[in-house]
Amino acid sequence: MEGWCGMRVAVLGGSGFIGTRVMRKLVEHGHEVHCMDIAPNAPALDPLRDRIQITHGDITLMDDVIEALVASKPDRVLNLAYTLGQTEDDPHPQVRLNILGMDNCFEAARILGIRRVVYASSLAVYGPQRLHGEHLVTEEEARLGTTLYAVSKIFNEHQADWYNRAYDMAITGVRPANITGPDKVRGSLNHVQCQVLPARNEPIHFPYRDMMTLPLHVEDIAEVLLRVTLAEETAHSIYNSGGNSMNLGELADLVREFLPEAEITFGEDEGGYELSSLFLMDNSRLVEEFEVQYAPFRQRVMETLNDVRRLEGLPPVG
Repeated sequence: MEGWCGMRVAVLGGSGFIGTRVMRKLVEHGHEVHCMDIAPNAPALDPLRDRIQITHGDITLMDDVIEALVASKPDRVLNLAYTLGQTEDDPHPQVRLNILGMDNCFEAARILGIRRVVYASSLAVYGPQRLHGEHLVTEEEARLGTTLYAVSKIFNEHQADWYNRAYDMAITGVRPANITGPDKVRGSLNHVQCQVLPARNEPIHFPYRDMMTLPLHVEDIAEVLLRVTLAEETAHSIYNSGGNSMNLGELADLVREFLPEAEITFGEDEGGYELSSLFLMDNSRLVEEFEVQYAPFRQRVMETLNDVRRLEGLPPVG
């Protein structure tokens, strides 16, 4: 990452599961970070408080976004402000945050002449794997997701394309897979629960052993977002993260390599495969352009187990 020192990066919604890791990496690489967040006093930000600037701001309010970007004068903007794990019974606040908030980010950057913006899309845009068949799905394949979350992400991608075409901006999206790690509490959680609860010596039960998932450790997606954010230009406007395709039974077996007594049970061996979200994702575009190399997933499972056990006062595994 030569030549990337000394940039100013504004991170919108940085107090979350992914944002704190990206900001830590930015600081470690010598960059100045300004975090605007609706919850500036969030405990997750405590380890970074003396290393970054943190201000209160609501991404749904254009004045807040403008004020944050004027104050930070960033070379790059990274938007991670989004709702995860919400039901569809109350769509208005989700649409306000996920679509209006994204528009405020893009428009504020345009007004202030900030060309490079990066945002998180999602594998959810593709819909379930069964709609695509048994092959690795590339960035060019149909976006068939129908949930409120998926449709919002699809619309975000159109928003980015419109701004890129109309204003010659360089807005880039990343479609993360099922991001996993010790402290994830929202979004896709079965792959998290399969590791975190056994690490605490607690049982966990799933309906189907063959339910597929595409986990990627949070440190790996943080590295992806770091590299994409700091790039002067990107060859494409959207990138798949890829991940580690496996079913929950296989993940349970991995956990048992470290915790042989782990109580992970399943109601049925089969029945989940056809219900699975996308689990075959081609990330060759990302790997070739950004030279991304993920840590072995077995290592990441051990790290997750030990992160949890450290907090619980339990002995490490592995």
